[in-house]
Amino acid sequence: MAEPASTNPAHAHFESFLQAQLCQDVLSSFRGLCEALGVEPGGGLPQYHKIKAQLNYWSAKSLWAKLDKRAGQPVYQQGRACPNTKCLVVGAGPCGLRAAVELALLGARVVLVEKRTKFSRHNVLHLWPFTIHDLRALGAKKFYGRFCTGTLDHISIRQLQLLLLKVVLLLGVEIHWGVTFTGLQPPPKKGIGWRAQLQPNPPAQLASYEFDVLISAAGGKFVPEGFTVREMRGKLAIGITVNFVNGRTVEETQVPEISGVARIYNQSFFQSLLKATGIDLENIVYYKDDTHYFVMTAKKQCLLRLGVLRQDWPEIDRLLGSANVVPEALQSFVRAAADFATHGKLGKLEFARDAHGRPDISAFDFTSMMRAESAARVQEKHGARLLLGLVGDCLVEPFWPLGTGVARGFLAAFDAAWMVKRWAEGAGPLEVLAERESLYQLLSQTSPENMHRNVAQYALDPATRYPTLNLRAVTPNQVRDLYDVVAKEPVRRNSDKTDTGKLAAGSAGTQEELLRWCQEQTAGYPGVHVTDLSSSWADGRALCALVHRLRPGLLEPSELQGLGALEATAWALKMAEHELGITPVVSAKAVVAGSDPLGLIAYLSHFHSTFKNVPHNLGGLDGPASQGFPGSSSAVLFLGKLQRTLQRTRAQENGEDTGGKKPRLEVEAKSPSTEEPPAPESGVPPTPPSQPQEAGAGDLCALCGEQLYILERLCADGRFFHRNCFRCRTCEATLRPGDYGQHPGDGYFYCFQHLPQPGHKDGPDPGPKSQDLPTPDENSMPSGPSTSVIPQEGTSPVPNPSQPTRRLIRLSSPERQRLSSLKLTPDPELEPPPKPPRSCSALARQALEGSFVGWGIPVQSPQVVVAMKEEQEQSPPSSEEEEEEEEAEETMALDSDTQEALLTFAKNSGTMSKYPTWRRTLLRHAREEEMKRFCKAQAVQRRLHEIETAVGELEAEGTKVEQALRSQSTSPEQQKAQWLEQLLQLVQKKNSLLAEEAELMLTVKLLSLEEQQCEVDQELRGYMNLEEALKTPADRQAEEQLLKKLLDVVERRDEIVRFQEERRLSELASRLGAQR
Repeated sequence: MAEPASTNPAHAHFESFLQAQLCQDVLSSFRGLCEALGVEPGGGLPQYHKIKAQLNYWSAKSLWAKLDKRAGQPVYQQGRACPNTKCLVVGAGPCGLRAAVELALLGARVVLVEKRTKFSRHNVLHLWPFTIHDLRALGAKKFYGRFCTGTLDHISIRQLQLLLLKVVLLLGVEIHWGVTFTGLQPPPKKGIGWRAQLQPNPPAQLASYEFDVLISAAGGKFVPEGFTVREMRGKLAIGITVNFVNGRTVEETQVPEISGVARIYNQSFFQSLLKATGIDLENIVYYKDDTHYFVMTAKKQCLLRLGVLRQDWPEIDRLLGSANVVPEALQSFVRAAADFATHGKLGKLEFARDAHGRPDISAFDFTSMMRAESAARVQEKHGARLLLGLVGDCLVEPFWPLGTGVARGFLAAFDAAWMVKRWAEGAGPLEVLAERESLYQLLSQTSPENMHRNVAQYALDPATRYPTLNLRAVTPNQVRDLYDVVAKEPVRRNSDKTDTGKLAAGSAGTQEELLRWCQEQTAGYPGVHVTDLSSSWADGRALCALVHRLRPGLLEPSELQGLGALEATAWALKMAEHELGITPVVSAKAVVAGSDPLGLIAYLSHFHSTFKNVPHNLGGLDGPASQGFPGSSSAVLFLGKLQRTLQRTRAQENGEDTGGKKPRLEVEAKSPSTEEPPAPESGVPPTPPSQPQEAGAGDLCALCGEQLYILERLCADGRFFHRNCFRCRTCEATLRPGDYGQHPGDGYFYCFQHLPQPGHKDGPDPGPKSQDLPTPDENSMPSGPSTSVIPQEGTSPVPNPSQPTRRLIRLSSPERQRLSSLKLTPDPELEPPPKPPRSCSALARQALEGSFVGWGIPVQSPQVVVAMKEEQEQSPPSSEEEEEEEEAEETMALDSDTQEALLTFAKNSGTMSKYPTWRRTLLRHAREEEMKRFCKAQAVQRRLHEIETAVGELEAEGTKVEQALRSQSTSPEQQKAQWLEQLLQLVQKKNSLLAEEAELMLTVKLLSLEEQQCEVDQELRGYMNLEEALKTPADRQAEEQLLKKLLDVVERRDEIVRFQEERRLSELASRLGAQR
């Protein structure tokens, strides 16, 4: 029964306060509420208790219960943890408001200043599970009924600010609008505290406000004086955000969201987008909230080609400045991208308006991101101490595709409030700073996976949130420079102190150390006498001896008797690359002729830096070097083997002679005769590469013909290239390890997306069928980018989990025939299983035994998803549903057995609809897995771009050093030795970055294979769902081919996972051995 309308004015003001959707409406309704109750606003926790005591209103009781439950946690000491602490919070963004909530609950007096006068940002934030639970506990659903309904896991910035503003007002925080913080005003004499410099004309009470804690949450553009900020740069990255009006029509509710799709693992979608619209993107995200929110990363050349940018400027500010951006072209650009991503089902897209009444669309640069060197400081003058803390973007600017901004921002707010509590308890300044910096070290590593799984237990105490907490990771002695007694200029740390791009002196080893190590490794081999780093290697025997020492069994020393110097050297270079992961930077001809001594020294230094810690006697070593050598470039080696395996497989598909070898992943040691890849790497070792592959002496690029310096050399197919020249012939994308192939017909290199398919040797293949443009009437798939992009709610409750322990099951023909004839629909006569008890996987499986319907990821019918979407959009849940949803939220961490049972359970959509809690849990879990993969892909891509930038800088520096070494023949020997050592340091630094790049490319491979497996699995299930009697011979043949393809993809995934696990165990064993 509906409650009777109240005639109490306070009740009406409270209802207006709850429902207000504009900042000014919130403030005016709250002032009216306080006036009706006779309460002075901004009075701290006592104000909250007065409002609660006087407002005995049924609509407020559930909100008071939630806030009381939070305030009753022991850490707050009933609001008496910080009774004498005065805080100033700068900025009313989500993180500033969340920090103000915690400080108010601690009992501190909190004053907040904000330069804006309204909330107008429509952009949507992704929420981690703990942030959803945290906001629910503060009454978010009371203020915003649609908050994270069903499977939604996001909220607009404006709505988040509004609901947090209502909380801080209730908790007695004093807020001043239209006031800009410009700096600190130190106490002029003893007995006076710290004040703020404010503009334009602050009230007298605010201007004279003295505080002992300053929390800055004013965004990345403003960091208080004294803090040092470090810049993290990558390749040019242009982001575009746009908000369209959400009319909340039935048609709009039926369009599924895109939690994130990235080119790095789904190239086909972006290739289709490029063909259809000419738009070239790296990623795209679509969220449906108050607006239809899209965010994407666009390529600069595409924006120039389509007229969005007028001119190409090297300065980023000038490139994306308003004078260089054509608004109409930008609007057409985002409309076309949004239409394509949603199959045109959003209808006519109307732009939402920003705070200035303009279309809410923005192009921004996130090439560089700022990160504060420290999270807190203490300043003291005339005996008055001030604790300064950073939260939000001024602490760490988030990388937007990762969706970590608000989650880590809230964590930083909790950590800052914990710091204030410790400060109020009387802990020493250095102790407080050391604890805060220890927590700051954890912040960038946090993810939903490595935090405590039970989000219901999260509190202000860091131990409730971080499983691996060490508050003494940073010692008080290490933070002395963060404690300033303001009698002099603030101590500032050098911004490049932590990352100079150079190694410590001597880390690469001197020339004498390198020579001594080479002598030790080659000692005892007949005919090998290493006396220097040039002529001693000309006959190839020393190099063969070094390879044999590190990889016994490839070639016996006696077999070298009949080989010439060039043949022996070529064999050693190839085996070092194929079996040790040491990529050549010098050619066999140059080694024999002694024409490139610097290149040889750099090459040998790679051996030294990689294997210097390997025991001298390796005679009993078995298995690949990557699994036994602690410092080996294992990922480089593995990707090289994978590259040659794929090349051989393609050659076999082309009908070329592969010597009868079985195409498989090469993870075992092979003799030279079995390791030899197909054309164009034809021949048997130790036959050297042909003369054209030598590219002169290795000092000329095989493509551009320009000079190649040592650090610039990239080797592929026995030839050397500039890294910038080594690009896909079709799309000109940078080619990275394991992500390209060579066409045997024209000899050019292509990315896998454009590598010509078998039977198309004259040019690149236009693309597989999966690249065909999606059409709006494709009812068999969700209206997202494509069925292979992400497992949308309309296709799959949860994505296929990666299980490293899974073993490949090989099926015989009869078994596959029986598998294909499985009954894939439940018997209608069977009663649906009873609702299993929560967290009881055994009973769940028992209940589902009678309704098991096959293998693979289950498909939810689109009609069910549409109904769920309409339910979420149009019918905010009741309080009972809210409690059920919260309970499901707290049990998000499903064990694998229960998850498997639920996956099967979800097959029967009619049955699943009877259990909405489990249905929402599954779908939310699916979205989290989907977002997790997208975030991983974006993190990898960002780091690849950073590595590419760093390698370019190293190459430029190395070129200068090498030029000095080659030209200054009259320079003192000591100067030459310093230059050489500097060159070796740069070589080692580059090799380290390239090894990391290879590790990242393995992750890219896994993501791509996961995407392929999902796509093939869904297509295969389509055939298996057909009745056997209705299948045509073509259907059976297609099903057989898809099954074979699926098994191949699974096998390739398992090989990579097994390799990573074996290497992890090897590294763990090495660390344990080193500790003994």
